[in-house]
Amino acid sequence: MDFEGKVLEILPPVTGQSARGQWERQTVVFEQANKQYGKEIAVTFMNKGSEVANLRIGESYTVSFDIESRKYQDRWYTDVRAWRVQALQPAAQPPMQDMPPFAEEPQPSYAAGAGVVDDMPF
Repeated sequence: MDFEGKVLEILPPVTGQSARGQWERQTVVFEQANKQYGKEIAVTFMNKGSEVANLRIGESYTVSFDIESRKYQDRWYTDVRAWRVQALQPAAQPPMQDMPPFAEEPQPSYAAGAGVVDDMPF
């Protein structure tokens, strides 16, 4: 699944040790771009510290994620885990059309004061 969103907050990483070895988890909060009331989503990045380091608060990204639930001590926990993040490309601006050059303003062909009627009120 994918969504587009703007980074609101990057939380500090949490590290630990499991039977499989060292792990690092970091949560990033995104605001969805296409929702009417701006829903926030906290996305977990597992062992992807280099990807999180490239994210910038206030910038928009496309996030590919999976939803994972697990049971621990009779309680259910759900994670939104990102597996890819791509920066959104700004909308392409249409190329400007070439405008014709401005036409030269016509110059009067008479000499100043010779046969000119000045009808200006001031």
